[in-house]
Amino acid sequence: MKYDILTVTRYAQNCSLLACEQTGAAAVIDPGGDIGLLLDWLEWQELRLETILVTHGHFDHCGAAADLAERTGARIEGPHIGDAAAVAGLAEAGEKFGLKARPYTPARWLEHGDVIAFGAQALEVLHCPGHCPGHVAYFHRAARQAFVGDILFRGAIGAWEHPGGSLPLLLDSIRNRLFPLGDDVRFVPGHGDESTFGRERVHNPFVGEEAMARWRERRAMPAPPADPAA
Repeated sequence: MKYDILTVTRYAQNCSLLACEQTGAAAVIDPGGDIGLLLDWLEWQELRLETILVTHGHFDHCGAAADLAERTGARIEGPHIGDAAAVAGLAEAGEKFGLKARPYTPARWLEHGDVIAFGAQALEVLHCPGHCPGHVAYFHRAARQAFVGDILFRGAIGAWEHPGGSLPLLLDSIRNRLFPLGDDVRFVPGHGDESTFGRERVHNPFVGEEAMARWRERRAMPAPPADPAA
């Protein structure tokens, strides 16, 4: 499998385009917009799009999924049903933030442990809530490559300070579902530069080893004594 990344929309979202070199099949992960660029890439690479995959229901990641499916006949899969309300509200969210977005009904909502097939390739699905309830990541085990949406970034983690977000769930998803895949695994985040799980496990200031050690220390500290004047 090979892949390219196209940065789409004014929100600079990473749309990943995956190609099965044996069969000429393709998958697109998170088509947030600018589908003309995606169609041009498919034509240039002489690929047929089989599936459109969505990591989560935010408009900048899946606003153009419905249009791309109509133009190509590809099926849409994902995210987890926990994001069904976000997907249903795509038009309103897009209008609010100035980006065309349409709701869709996926061929299937994804569960942790599902496998996505396109051509001769297989992607494993990991349910990783925290940024939002239905967020999933995709992992190509043979290529040691993951596509993680807005869960984890190079030097940062996803936002959680909004409805449906949860910092404890986000940390658990990163530490117990992504990092165990292996330090050597490269990942494409939803925005910004690629990295490896090993780099982030050690150096990420929010979820790396040092950050987790400080967090555990704070939790273990006794509460300060009550102020008698209070």
